[in-house]
Amino acid sequence: MTTTLSTTKSRRLPMVTYVLAAGVFLMGTTEFIVAGILPDIAGDLGISVADAGLMITVFAVGMIVGTPTMAILTLRLPRRLTLSLALVVFAMGHLMAALSPDFTIILGARFLTALATGAFWAVAAVVGAKAAGAAASRALGVVLGGGMLANVAGVPLGAFAGQVIGWRGPFWVLAALALVGAVAVYRLVAADPHSGHTPSVRAELASMRDSRVWLVLGGCAIVCGSSLAAYTFISPLLTENTGLAAAAVPLVLVVYGVGAFIGSTLGGRFGAQHPYPALFIPASMTFLVLGALFMFSSYALVTVVLIFLLGLFGMATNPILIGKAVGYAGHAPTLASALSTSAFNLGTAMGSWIAGFALESALGASGPVLVGTGIAALYFLPLTVLILKDRKLRRSLPSSPQNLHRPQSENP
Repeated sequence: MTTTLSTTKSRRLPMVTYVLAAGVFLMGTTEFIVAGILPDIAGDLGISVADAGLMITVFAVGMIVGTPTMAILTLRLPRRLTLSLALVVFAMGHLMAALSPDFTIILGARFLTALATGAFWAVAAVVGAKAAGAAASRALGVVLGGGMLANVAGVPLGAFAGQVIGWRGPFWVLAALALVGAVAVYRLVAADPHSGHTPSVRAELASMRDSRVWLVLGGCAIVCGSSLAAYTFISPLLTENTGLAAAAVPLVLVVYGVGAFIGSTLGGRFGAQHPYPALFIPASMTFLVLGALFMFSSYALVTVVLIFLLGLFGMATNPILIGKAVGYAGHAPTLASALSTSAFNLGTAMGSWIAGFALESALGASGPVLVGTGIAALYFLPLTVLILKDRKLRRSLPSSPQNLHRPQSENP
């Protein structure tokens, strides 16, 4: 009986996991809420829908640049202070966007918000993984699940509110929630231990010498580039190709979010025991789903089902990829975690940027989906090379299996 109780307790994730997931929920909401209210933003500011899509692209660029930069700059700060300050800056960025009538200033505010988001995500992944110990991959699935839950609740509710009270309304709400979150995170996240490994920029840079880290980062970029190329312009796809009313778009975003939440959660669990099948299978399905969405987006029911599957498979690999990047980096994982976030957003920026051109081409609303399909096909190259490298190391060091299997386990 004692053994059973001990096992049950060991399977429970620490409270900090859910606190961090709540913070990531806010970050995920702000990153993708724009996708559901692009026409409203464009109409209010007098710009095209494609130009309004720059709010997503600029945010992604801010994450690309800001995440590793902020990870290094805040390396010696207490982690709970970094997380709290990130939420305060996040709130400031939203207030700027809510108050300004100038699109350039709004883009600047989105960039500032992205810097804060990048800092939060990079540190949150490390704190969540360390706190969970052997259940790191599962914990990362829950933390990232906060972002997926944002697609279930935050993004659709924000899109609905934006249509009812104006697109600036959700930005005010997010600013207020971020300030509340800053206080909660500072009080609930444990202080850094006084003893142990001292953070070092040199050690963080040295951890990036393993080529497998860079292969994982390539996979991160491709995964998000394929899914988000289509998701960024999902509103015109649904209204123009599928023929749905604008009021139905938030409901379809809920469908996508449910799929993404399930995919991220199950991906983290399944990937802990079977990392490579958990990377290959969702990637293959994402490619097939995007191809089907390109061909059948004129059928409402089929489109809704495919969008659910896009969320399910398109986001299932994220916690596994981050866990492997952190694992390969060893005792200096902060930069690897930060660069994972950067890579996801590099894919988002490139995918949404190219998709914007496709949207204005003869392909129309189907163009972004075709772009996503093409990007998805690239994923198998870095993943195949990664598997070959791991197998080569496994053969060359048969006497140290614990070192070889460590990056594939739950403990990074």
